Amino acid sequence: MNSTPTTSKQRIDTLDILRGVSLLGILLVNMFAFSTPLPHIDLKTWFTVPADKEFQKWLDIFVQGSFYPLFSMLFGYGLAMQYSKASRLGESFYKIGIKRLIVLFVIGIFHAFFIWWGDILMTYAFCGFVVIALIRLRPGFLLAIGLIFYTGINGLMALLTGFSTLVDPSSSDISQFIDIEGVQGALKAYGAGSWTDAFTQRLTDLSVQFSPYMWGMALFTILPYMLIGAAASKWQLIEKAKSKMVLWGILMIIMIPLGISLKSLTYTLHRNVFLDYIQTYFGGPILALGYASLIVLVCCIPYATKVLSPIAKAGRMSMTIYLMQSVIGTFIFYHYGLGLYGKIGVDTATWLAVGIYVIQLVFATIWFMQFKQGPIEAVWKRITYGKTVLKKEEINH
Repeated sequence: MNSTPTTSKQRIDTLDILRGVSLLGILLVNMFAFSTPLPHIDLKTWFTVPADKEFQKWLDIFVQGSFYPLFSMLFGYGLAMQYSKASRLGESFYKIGIKRLIVLFVIGIFHAFFIWWGDILMTYAFCGFVVIALIRLRPGFLLAIGLIFYTGINGLMALLTGFSTLVDPSSSDISQFIDIEGVQGALKAYGAGSWTDAFTQRLTDLSVQFSPYMWGMALFTILPYMLIGAAASKWQLIEKAKSKMVLWGILMIIMIPLGISLKSLTYTLHRNVFLDYIQTYFGGPILALGYASLIVLVCCIPYATKVLSPIAKAGRMSMTIYLMQSVIGTFIFYHYGLGLYGKIGVDTATWLAVGIYVIQLVFATIWFMQFKQGPIEAVWKRITYGKTVLKKEEINH
């Protein structure tokens, strides 16, 4: 039997809605990277205007670090679904799975080098190969490995940063997070330079974003999220959400307040590197689980998925939407586009992100009136499966 892409009738609306909501959160955070000299600054101290500082604070608490873990879990969930589907059909999952990840990695390379340095696709593909190697394991083992990988290294790092803060309070000095030379280079290239200048600077930023340390840390951050998502998929926690509402309700009630509390520590207490670490690597993913639980419960309400169908459609073409956000964001802020780099406040950038997202929802809705796949998804699947399923009237798997 020949492997085929998932049809629209086989899709799970809640998963697409989760992806669609994650895309908004990711865009809100990425607006900082489009418009400021990240990764060379500390966002908590970069802004001086009160309104900017206030918007950054609330985005830091409620959005920053809480949507890429959710999207990573969904990626693992999807991989496990593909494995389960192949197993049911008696097909080999690995040939197609590996090919999909290779193509994803190549798309990520193009994105990172020619559009925006903050690519996540290469990291997903890299970690995805490890997930595929472990995908045969039972869900309990996948969950255990994910939790051990994550809590082991991040628990140790939290202890080390906490200890260093107690021993040497100067380690809390936030000025150490600012790379003056990197900031100047980014401002010059993105804020006033040509596309070639931006390309050269992008290579510099990529050397930071994809340093050997970052690749290694992905195995203890992104990979565990994927393994947790794969375990949840094997348990069919989303497909059987209505029969597991108590579980989702408990997770929502516990995780949302706990996540918000942990992410608020750097503002309610005297900030230091230990609290920063807790905020990012514990508060962020805990709040992500809380958000996921809330969304799943909302989708259990009658007709909720129909009301949220525009978000689901954006989730169905998540790669297209993600790449489109990078193209739009760099065009708006970089000098070879509209040249607004560093010229608008965080409040304006936030509402601009919301506006872009709404336009994307409209685009996705209109697109799926005619087609069954997003344009990038169609190319991806064409290369992977050796066939394309694009036109609506041509769909009949």
